[in-house]
Amino acid sequence: MIKNAVSIYLFCLVFFFGRNLALAQEFNSQKNTTTLIQPPYLKAGDTVAIVAPSGILKNRNDEVLRAKKLLESWDLKVVVGPHIFSKADHFAGTDAERCEDFQNALDNPNIKAIWSARGGYGTVRILDKLDYSKFLQNPKWIIGYSDITALHNQVHTKGVESLHAIMCVSLTDDLSDIKESVATFKSAIFGIPLRYTLTGSTYNREGNTRGQLVGGNLTMLHTMLGSDTSINLDGKILFIEEIGEYKYHIDRMLQSLKRAGYFKNCKGVLVGDMTKLRKNTTLWGTSVEQLVLDALAEYDFPIAFNMPAGHEDDNRAMILGRTITLKVEKEKTSIVFE
Repeated sequence: MIKNAVSIYLFCLVFFFGRNLALAQEFNSQKNTTTLIQPPYLKAGDTVAIVAPSGILKNRNDEVLRAKKLLESWDLKVVVGPHIFSKADHFAGTDAERCEDFQNALDNPNIKAIWSARGGYGTVRILDKLDYSKFLQNPKWIIGYSDITALHNQVHTKGVESLHAIMCVSLTDDLSDIKESVATFKSAIFGIPLRYTLTGSTYNREGNTRGQLVGGNLTMLHTMLGSDTSINLDGKILFIEEIGEYKYHIDRMLQSLKRAGYFKNCKGVLVGDMTKLRKNTTLWGTSVEQLVLDALAEYDFPIAFNMPAGHEDDNRAMILGRTITLKVEKEKTSIVFE
């Protein structure tokens, strides 16, 4: 009888712990591929908040007014953060003021999207002051690029999609100069499916892949490294863009990310604009495309160049956190947002 009792006890241990171990393994294998929360697409009558979480908006009143009129032409309502034109040295107000505007927009259930007026530098200074508890109850689109990458990263770690797209200061007097940027931005916020066919490149590393699209400005991704807002790339496709850097700076950031294991389980890389690269007295010696290929030579995932997104006039909207299919050939690259 004792022997039977022991056998039953051992069976229960194996069943209970084995089952829970299997469930834990299943959860861990799924947590990096789980579909993110999609904020509701906008509709006529919805409200968008324009805020300035980073750089100062000196003499940029016209661009903000232009942005307000654009949204209103799409039958949207607009509220502008009370501190948007505040000044605190480099920043659009103190950290507390910028945080207050952004937090109010996060918390207000009537606001359906938060559009950053500009990037620059400063968003990272308010990340740890933000409370996303009410935002998670009423998710909304957070929109911007460049320095706003810090917010995209943070929102991704909260499990919510966001929108890499133009900002208020991107708007020109003649919107026909940036018609694709505006059109894809409008499509993205109103829920019209996005798909792109990119100009080919001899540098493209061919292949087909699928995964959540994440990323943004390379400097900001590098800045997030080691923090709880650094994105886990397992099963994901990374987008990168940059402006005003030396090539050796770009290489150094890629090497740092690589040494930290950033690309270990990455599914692909999409390279956007590398704008206004600076020339060092000692020339790098290769193109920036070759630099990227060399830095990532040990991986076999597809790499696509010529994504029109970043700090150029043609800045196509991309839903970060959304699963995409990426087909990379020398002649062209196709991207479909699912």
